Amino acid sequence: MAQFTLNINNSTHQVDVAPDTPLLWVLRDHIDLVGTKFGCGIGQCGACTVHLNGVATRSCLLPISSIGDKTITTIEGLSENGDHPVQKAWIEHDVAQCGYCQSGQIMNAASLLDRTPNPTDEDIAQAMNGNICRCGTYTRIKAAIQTASKQV
Repeated sequence: MAQFTLNINNSTHQVDVAPDTPLLWVLRDHIDLVGTKFGCGIGQCGACTVHLNGVATRSCLLPISSIGDKTITTIEGLSENGDHPVQKAWIEHDVAQCGYCQSGQIMNAASLLDRTPNPTDEDIAQAMNGNICRCGTYTRIKAAIQTASKQV
């Protein structure tokens, strides 16, 4: 076990975990931030997406020892009141069905809009490729990202 100090959602957290523990499990089991979901465990579905220094990152594969002083943002830290433009657009377009993948989808979309404020359809498709929605709400996801891009 080792001691790690993490900046998560603008708060400092100390954890004592094995260095190879994935960030996902530190967030869920040690910090009690359960909005980030476990999907596949191999970084292919996107349910575990968080921001690491603002970049969408799969937390299920990221060992805690590799984080250093980088800032981590989870779905809980994206906005204080759930009023981030992507979150508002998600509601407006009634994107979620089962909702399981949605925190990862939202975090990936927010990262896209930070990098590309006016994405093309191709930009959206390319950025969201790899975030799997078993309910198949891809059309609504794309529409919500387009709406959010007008509010960012």
